[in-house]
Amino acid sequence: MPPPTVGVAKTKSKEFYDIVRQIGASPARLGLTSRAPEFVVFPDATSARERAPDARVSTPPPRRPPTPGECKNKSDEDVIMRREVMTLRTQMASPKLEKTKMKELLIRLMYVDMLGHDASFGYIHAVKATHESDISMKRLGYLATSAFLDEHHDLIILIVNTVQQDLKTDNYLAVCAALTTVCRLVNEETIPAVLTQVVDLLSHRKEQVRKKAVMALHRFHQRSPSSVAHLHGKFRQMLCDKDPSVMSAALCALHDLILADATPHKNLIPSFVSILKQIVEHRLHNYDYHKVPAPFIQIKLLKILAALGTADKAASTEMYSVLSTCLKRGDSGGNVGNAIVYECVRTAASIYPSPVLLEHCAAAVSRFIASSNHNLKYVGLDSLSCIVNINPKYAAEHQMTVVDCLEDADESIRGKTLDLLYRMTKSHNVEVVVEKMIEFLKTSTDKHVRESTAARIGELAERYAPTTQWFIDTMNAMFAIGGDVVKPTVAHNLMRLIGEGSGDVGADETLRRSAVNSYLKLLQTPKLPKVLLEVILWVVGEYGTLSGRSPGELQDVLCGVVETQPDGAAVTSQAMTACAKLAAASAPPALSPAATKLIELAASSRDVNKQQRSHEIVALLRESPALISAALPVDRSGEELGVDENLSFMDALVSKALAEGASPYQPVAERAPPPSAAGFATSGPEPVGALRFDAYDAPQMPARDYGAPPVRVDASRGAYDPYIPREETATAATASEPTLRRKEGTWGADTGFVSTSAPAEPPVKDEKALLADALFSGVTTSSPAAAAAPPAAADDLFGLGLAAPAPTTSVSSPLDDILSQLSVGGGPAPPAGGGVGLEGFLNAPAPPVSGGFDLLGGGAPAPTIVPQFVRQNAPAPAAPVRTDGMVMSPGMDGVSRPRGKKDPFADLLG
Repeated sequence: MPPPTVGVAKTKSKEFYDIVRQIGASPARLGLTSRAPEFVVFPDATSARERAPDARVSTPPPRRPPTPGECKNKSDEDVIMRREVMTLRTQMASPKLEKTKMKELLIRLMYVDMLGHDASFGYIHAVKATHESDISMKRLGYLATSAFLDEHHDLIILIVNTVQQDLKTDNYLAVCAALTTVCRLVNEETIPAVLTQVVDLLSHRKEQVRKKAVMALHRFHQRSPSSVAHLHGKFRQMLCDKDPSVMSAALCALHDLILADATPHKNLIPSFVSILKQIVEHRLHNYDYHKVPAPFIQIKLLKILAALGTADKAASTEMYSVLSTCLKRGDSGGNVGNAIVYECVRTAASIYPSPVLLEHCAAAVSRFIASSNHNLKYVGLDSLSCIVNINPKYAAEHQMTVVDCLEDADESIRGKTLDLLYRMTKSHNVEVVVEKMIEFLKTSTDKHVRESTAARIGELAERYAPTTQWFIDTMNAMFAIGGDVVKPTVAHNLMRLIGEGSGDVGADETLRRSAVNSYLKLLQTPKLPKVLLEVILWVVGEYGTLSGRSPGELQDVLCGVVETQPDGAAVTSQAMTACAKLAAASAPPALSPAATKLIELAASSRDVNKQQRSHEIVALLRESPALISAALPVDRSGEELGVDENLSFMDALVSKALAEGASPYQPVAERAPPPSAAGFATSGPEPVGALRFDAYDAPQMPARDYGAPPVRVDASRGAYDPYIPREETATAATASEPTLRRKEGTWGADTGFVSTSAPAEPPVKDEKALLADALFSGVTTSSPAAAAAPPAAADDLFGLGLAAPAPTTSVSSPLDDILSQLSVGGGPAPPAGGGVGLEGFLNAPAPPVSGGFDLLGGGAPAPTIVPQFVRQNAPAPAAPVRTDGMVMSPGMDGVSRPRGKKDPFADLLG
C-alpha cells in the first residue's frame, strides 16, 4: 500500500508542455507519460527525513538562452550572433522561401549588421526585395539597402533602374521610399540618372513627396554642387510651398547656399523675416513643441538671418524687430525656449549690433549664468562670450559668477570660462588670465582641450607680454606642463622671437641672457618634454656664452642632457649641432671631451642623419678658424641667406672646362630634337605602331595621321615640351611674423572715470574680489564702437524711426517677379489697429480671385499666379488712386495694391 500523499497534488499544465516542445525535448525523453504523474509539495518546515521515499520534487523549467542585449561581455554576444548568422545564411539560401519569412529574415539581418557583424551574404536579397511589386516588401527592401550599402558599393548599379521606375509610379509610398534611398546612396556619377525625375516630383500632389524631393536636391548639392547649380531657383520656389514641412526642407538647402555665398540671397531677407514673424505669432498650426511654435524652423531661420546680416547694417535693421519678439516669446523657461533664446543671442551678436537688442540679450544671458543647472550655466558662458566681442561691459556685471566658475568641479565649465576670459584679455589682465590657463592646463585631461589651451597661452603671451622675463617664464611653464600637446609652430615662433628680437640691441641682449639662464636652470629638471629640449638646445647653442660660462662647460651640460633626459636620444642631432656652435665660439675652436665622445658614438650610429652630421662637424672643425666662423657665425640666425642666382662661383670651373675642349652650353630651345626609341630619325617617316616618346600634341590641335611625317609642335603655341622649361612666377607669401610688440584688442585703449565726489575709504576685499578686479578692470566702460544706447523706445528698437536705406538698383528676373507674388502665409488676421505694415495689409479686403494656396492656413486663398509669358501681351491696367493718397500699383495678377510704407513681405503674402 503506497504511503499517504502529503501536500497538494498537481498536474502538469499546458504551458509546461509548450516549453518542452520549444526546447526540443519530448516528454518520453524527460521520463514523462501522457498522464501527468503526481508530485508532492512539502511545506518549508518539513525536513528531508520526513519526505516519502518515492515522492517526486518539482524542478523549475530550464532558462531560455540569453539575448544579445542581456550579454555581459562581447564574447558572449559574439557566440549568439555567430549562431544567428549561420541560421540566416542557411534559411536565406533556401529556394522556396515565403515573402513573409524573407521580411522577417531581412529585419533580423539588419539587426546583425547594426551590431557590427558581417551580413554581406544578405545584401543581394535586400536588393532583390526592391524589385518586388508588394509595397511592404519594396519599402523594406529600400530600408535594408539603405542600411547595408554606401554610395561607393558595387551593388548600387543594380538599383538605379529600379529607383528610376519607382520615381515615376503612382504609389506615393514607393516614391517616398525611392527618394529616401536616393538621398542615402546616390553618388556624383549617378546623380544625372535620377535628377530629371526628382525635379519633376517638386510639383507632386503629395507634400511628403515634395519634401523628400527637396531633400534629395539638397543632398545632390552636398555631393556635387555643380550638378544642381542651375536649380537654385527651385529652392526659392519651394520656400513658398503651402505645406510647412516642404518650406522647412527648402530652408535647410538655402542655409547651405547662403553660407557658401550670401550676396545673391540678400533679397530674401524680408521673406525670412516675415516667415519667422508668422511662426512666432502662432500662425503655423500643428507644429508646436512644448507650447513653442515650430522651434526647429525658428532656429534654422535665425541661423540664416545671422549669415545674411553679418557686416550689413541695412539688412540687420530689418531683423531687429523680429529678433526682439522672438527673444521675448522664447524666454519661457523650457529647454526648447532656452535653445531659441541662445540662438537669438548668437544672431544678435553676429549681425550689425543694436545697443537696445544687446541689452535684452544680456538680460536673458543673466538668467543662464545665475542658474544652478550646469547645462544652462555652460550655455550662458558661451552666450556671454559672443556678446563680449562687441562690448566687454556685459561681462563685468557677472564678474563674481565668472570667478566662481573658474573653481567649478566641472571641467567643461572651467574651460568655457577660460574661453570667455580669453576673449576679454587685454594688456592689463593678461598675467591673471594666463596664470589661470596654466592652472587649468595642469588639471585638464582631454587632449584636444589641452592643445587649444596651450595654443591660446602662446598667443596671449606673444600679443600682450608686459616684460621679456615674464614672456620667457610663461613659455617655459607652458612647455614644461603641456609639452606633449604643444605644436611645433609654437616652439618655432618662440625661437624666431628670441633670434630676431625687437630691434633694440640692449633689450634683445637682456632677453637672450635671461632665456639662457632660465633654460640652464630648467635643465636640472629630471624630465622635460622633447619640444622644450629642442628649444633649450638651440638657445644655448646660439647664445650660451651670454651666461658667462665657458663654451667647454656648456658643451658638457648639453651632452649631459642626452644621457640623463628620457627624450635625450631623440635630440642627439640638435645637441651635436649646439656643441659645434659653442666650439666655433671658443678660441681656438675645439670640442670638449664629452662632446668628442658624443660625436664619435654618433659616427657609428645606425641613424644616417646622426652619421652625416657627426662627419660634417669633424671635417668642419679641421678647417681654419676663419672658415669655421664663417660657417657657424655668432648671432646670425635671423639673417637671410644670400643666393647667387647667376652661379658666378662656377665661372672659373667653366672657363677651365672650355679651355680643355668641352663643348659650350647650349640652351634647351636650340638643341636638336632627340631620336625616337626605335632608332629612326624624327625627320623621316615614322613607322606605324612604333612607340612615341616625344610630347603629346596640345588638346586643341587636331589629331594627325601617323603615316605622315611628324611635325614638331612649337612650345609657344601652348603645347607641352619636356625639353623646354616653363617659366613659373613665384609669388612670395607674406606670412604673419610673430612679434613681441603689444597688440591692443578690437576696442583700443581703456578709458578712465573721474569722480568729483570726495574719495571714500575702500572696503577690504577678499581673494575672489581681488581676482575679479584684476580680470575685469577696464571693461566696465563702453566701447568706442558701441555707443550709448538710445532710450528703449519701440520705434528705435524696431527700426521704425530710422531713415530708410537707399534703394539699390538690381535687375529682376522673371523668377523674382513670380516669387514676389507667391504666398507663404495667411491665417486669421489680427485685430485692426493700424493702417500700414503687415496688420494693415492683412486687414485689407481680399481680392476676388480664386486658386492659390495658404501656407499657415485660416486665411483667404492667395491670387492665382500668372506666368511671365502670359502677361507680356496683357494690357496694362490703370493705376487707381486711393482716398488716403497712397498710390495703387497693379500686381502681377492685375489686382491693384497700395505702394508705400508697409511690411516688406506683404507682396509674398498675396
